[in-house]
Amino acid sequence: MWVYEKKLEHPVRVTCPDVKFAKLVITQYGGPDGELSASLRYLNQRYSMPTNNAKAVLTDIGTEEMAHMEMIAALVYKLTEGASPAEYEAAGWAGQWVQHDHGLFWTDANGIPWSAKYIACLGDPITDLVEDMAAEQKARTTYEHLIAATDDPLVKGTLRFLWEREVVHFQRFGETLNSVQEWMGKAKHVWEGGAMEK
Repeated sequence: MWVYEKKLEHPVRVTCPDVKFAKLVITQYGGPDGELSASLRYLNQRYSMPTNNAKAVLTDIGTEEMAHMEMIAALVYKLTEGASPAEYEAAGWAGQWVQHDHGLFWTDANGIPWSAKYIACLGDPITDLVEDMAAEQKARTTYEHLIAATDDPLVKGTLRFLWEREVVHFQRFGETLNSVQEWMGKAKHVWEGGAMEK
Protein backbone atom coordinates (compact mmCIF):
# COMPACT_ATOMS: atom_id res chain seq x y z
CA MET A 1 0.00 0.00 0.00
CA TRP A 2 2.79 2.42 0.88
CA VAL A 3 6.55 2.34 0.57
CA TYR A 4 7.98 2.85 4.04
CA GLU A 5 11.43 4.33 4.40
CA LYS A 6 12.90 3.77 7.84
CA LYS A 7 13.62 7.43 8.48
CA LEU A 8 11.68 10.41 9.72
CA GLU A 9 9.98 12.66 7.17
CA HIS A 10 12.25 15.48 8.40
CA PRO A 11 15.27 15.30 10.75
CA VAL A 12 14.51 15.81 14.43
CA ARG A 13 17.35 17.28 16.47
CA VAL A 14 17.70 19.09 19.77
CA THR A 15 20.54 21.17 21.17
CA CYS A 16 20.08 19.64 24.62
CA PRO A 17 17.36 17.84 26.60
CA ASP A 18 14.58 20.05 27.96
CA VAL A 19 11.92 18.18 29.94
CA LYS A 20 9.93 21.35 30.58
CA PHE A 21 9.54 21.98 26.85
CA ALA A 22 8.83 18.31 26.18
CA LYS A 23 5.81 18.67 28.45
CA LEU A 24 4.49 21.33 26.08
CA VAL A 25 5.36 19.51 22.84
CA ILE A 26 3.45 16.39 23.95
CA THR A 27 0.22 18.24 23.17
CA GLN A 28 0.93 17.71 19.46
CA TYR A 29 1.18 13.99 20.18
CA GLY A 30 -2.10 13.46 22.01
CA GLY A 31 -3.80 16.81 22.42
CA PRO A 32 -7.07 17.87 20.78
CA ASP A 33 -5.32 19.54 17.84
CA GLY A 34 -2.40 17.11 17.65
CA GLU A 35 -1.21 14.71 15.02
CA LEU A 36 -3.04 11.63 16.33
CA SER A 37 -6.37 13.47 16.17
CA ALA A 38 -5.66 14.73 12.66
CA SER A 39 -4.59 11.35 11.33
CA LEU A 40 -7.58 9.47 12.71
CA ARG A 41 -10.01 12.19 11.62
CA TYR A 42 -8.86 12.16 7.99
CA LEU A 43 -8.39 8.42 7.62
CA ASN A 44 -11.92 7.92 8.93
CA GLN A 45 -13.63 10.69 6.98
CA ARG A 46 -12.26 9.51 3.64
CA TYR A 47 -14.88 6.76 3.45
CA SER A 48 -17.75 9.23 3.14
CA MET A 49 -16.11 11.41 0.51
CA PRO A 50 -17.98 11.40 -2.82
CA THR A 51 -15.03 11.53 -5.23
CA ASN A 52 -11.89 9.46 -5.65
CA ASN A 53 -9.78 12.63 -5.54
CA ALA A 54 -11.23 13.67 -2.17
CA LYS A 55 -10.68 10.17 -0.78
CA ALA A 56 -7.07 10.25 -2.01
CA VAL A 57 -6.39 13.65 -0.42
CA LEU A 58 -7.72 12.50 2.96
CA THR A 59 -5.75 9.25 2.72
CA ASP A 60 -2.52 11.04 1.80
CA ILE A 61 -2.80 13.73 4.46
CA GLY A 62 -4.00 11.27 7.11
CA THR A 63 -0.98 9.10 6.40
CA GLU A 64 1.38 12.07 6.51
CA GLU A 65 -0.06 13.06 9.90
CA MET A 66 1.09 9.66 11.20
CA ALA A 67 4.59 10.57 10.03
CA HIS A 68 4.24 13.85 11.92
CA MET A 69 3.16 11.97 15.04
CA GLU A 70 6.35 9.94 14.67
CA MET A 71 8.36 13.17 14.48
CA ILE A 72 6.70 14.55 17.62
CA ALA A 73 7.40 11.28 19.43
CA ALA A 74 11.07 11.49 18.42
CA LEU A 75 11.23 15.12 19.53
CA VAL A 76 9.73 14.40 22.96
CA TYR A 77 12.02 11.41 23.39
CA LYS A 78 15.11 13.48 22.56
CA LEU A 79 14.00 16.30 24.85
CA THR A 80 13.67 13.84 27.74
CA GLU A 81 16.59 11.54 26.95
CA GLY A 82 18.48 10.64 30.12
CA ALA A 83 16.27 12.82 32.34
CA SER A 84 15.97 11.82 35.98
CA PRO A 85 12.77 11.63 38.04
CA ALA A 86 13.91 14.85 39.76
CA GLU A 87 14.13 16.63 36.39
CA TYR A 88 10.62 15.49 35.52
CA GLU A 89 9.40 16.76 38.89
CA ALA A 90 11.18 20.11 38.42
CA ALA A 91 9.42 20.46 35.04
CA GLY A 92 6.03 19.83 36.66
CA TRP A 93 5.72 16.53 34.85
CA ALA A 94 6.29 14.01 37.66
CA GLY A 95 3.08 12.17 36.72
CA GLN A 96 4.57 11.33 33.33
CA TRP A 97 7.60 9.74 35.00
CA VAL A 98 5.54 7.82 37.55
CA GLN A 99 3.14 6.39 34.98
CA HIS A 100 5.35 6.03 31.90
CA ASP A 101 9.03 6.55 32.77
CA HIS A 102 10.58 7.66 29.43
CA GLY A 103 7.74 6.02 27.48
CA LEU A 104 5.28 8.16 25.57
CA PHE A 105 1.55 8.42 26.06
CA TRP A 106 -1.08 10.39 24.15
CA THR A 107 -1.85 13.40 26.35
CA ASP A 108 -2.03 17.14 26.03
CA ALA A 109 0.29 19.57 27.80
CA ASN A 110 -1.90 19.38 30.92
CA GLY A 111 -1.70 15.58 31.12
CA ILE A 112 -5.25 14.99 29.89
CA PRO A 113 -5.34 11.74 27.88
CA TRP A 114 -6.34 11.70 24.23
CA SER A 115 -10.06 11.22 23.62
CA ALA A 116 -12.11 10.24 20.59
CA LYS A 117 -14.26 13.32 21.29
CA TYR A 118 -11.46 15.34 19.65
CA ILE A 119 -12.45 14.08 16.21
CA ALA A 120 -15.68 14.00 14.24
CA CYS A 121 -17.16 12.53 11.12
CA LEU A 122 -20.62 13.73 10.18
CA GLY A 123 -20.66 11.97 6.83
CA ASP A 124 -21.36 15.22 5.02
CA PRO A 125 -18.30 15.97 2.85
CA ILE A 126 -18.69 19.75 3.01
CA THR A 127 -19.02 19.78 6.79
CA ASP A 128 -16.12 17.38 7.26
CA LEU A 129 -13.78 19.24 4.89
CA VAL A 130 -14.55 22.58 6.54
CA GLU A 131 -13.77 20.97 9.91
CA ASP A 132 -10.52 19.63 8.46
CA MET A 133 -9.49 23.10 7.35
CA ALA A 134 -10.22 24.42 10.85
CA ALA A 135 -8.22 21.56 12.38
CA GLU A 136 -5.20 22.47 10.25
CA GLN A 137 -5.47 26.10 11.32
CA LYS A 138 -5.63 25.10 15.00
CA ALA A 139 -2.56 22.89 14.59
CA ARG A 140 -0.75 25.71 12.78
CA THR A 141 -1.49 28.06 15.66
CA THR A 142 -0.30 25.50 18.22
CA TYR A 143 2.98 25.13 16.34
CA GLU A 144 3.38 28.92 16.34
CA HIS A 145 2.92 28.92 20.12
CA LEU A 146 5.47 26.13 20.53
CA ILE A 147 8.00 27.90 18.28
CA ALA A 148 7.62 31.02 20.45
CA ALA A 149 8.12 28.96 23.63
CA THR A 150 11.60 27.60 22.82
CA ASP A 151 15.00 29.14 22.21
CA ASP A 152 16.49 25.94 20.75
CA PRO A 153 17.19 26.63 17.03
CA LEU A 154 17.20 22.92 16.18
CA VAL A 155 13.83 22.37 17.80
CA LYS A 156 12.49 25.49 16.06
CA GLY A 157 13.59 23.98 12.74
CA THR A 158 11.57 20.82 13.34
CA LEU A 159 8.53 22.78 14.50
CA ARG A 160 8.75 25.13 11.50
CA PHE A 161 8.71 22.16 9.13
CA LEU A 162 5.57 20.84 10.83
CA TRP A 163 4.04 24.33 10.74
CA GLU A 164 4.66 24.53 6.99
CA ARG A 165 2.94 21.18 6.42
CA GLU A 166 -0.15 22.42 8.27
CA VAL A 167 -0.31 25.37 5.87
CA VAL A 168 -0.02 23.04 2.85
CA HIS A 169 -2.69 20.70 4.24
CA PHE A 170 -5.04 23.64 4.75
CA GLN A 171 -4.54 24.62 1.11
CA ARG A 172 -5.12 21.05 -0.14
CA PHE A 173 -8.32 20.75 1.88
CA GLY A 174 -9.51 24.09 0.47
CA GLU A 175 -8.92 22.86 -3.08
CA THR A 176 -10.68 19.59 -2.26
CA LEU A 177 -13.63 21.46 -0.76
CA ASN A 178 -14.00 23.47 -3.96
CA SER A 179 -13.88 20.36 -6.16
CA VAL A 180 -16.38 18.48 -3.97
CA GLN A 181 -18.77 21.44 -3.97
CA GLU A 182 -18.52 21.59 -7.75
CA TRP A 183 -19.12 17.83 -8.03
CA MET A 184 -22.09 18.00 -5.67
CA GLY A 185 -23.58 20.90 -7.63
CA LYS A 186 -23.35 18.91 -10.86
CA ALA A 187 -24.70 15.78 -9.19
CA LYS A 188 -27.67 17.72 -7.77
CA HIS A 189 -28.43 19.17 -11.19
CA VAL A 190 -28.42 15.70 -12.76
CA TRP A 191 -30.48 14.18 -9.93
CA GLU A 192 -33.12 16.88 -10.27
CA GLY A 193 -33.27 16.15 -13.98
CA GLY A 194 -33.89 12.49 -13.25
CA ALA A 195 -30.90 11.29 -15.27
CA MET A 196 -28.47 10.33 -12.48
CA GLU A 197 -27.39 6.70 -12.53
CA LYS A 198 -25.51 4.99 -9.74
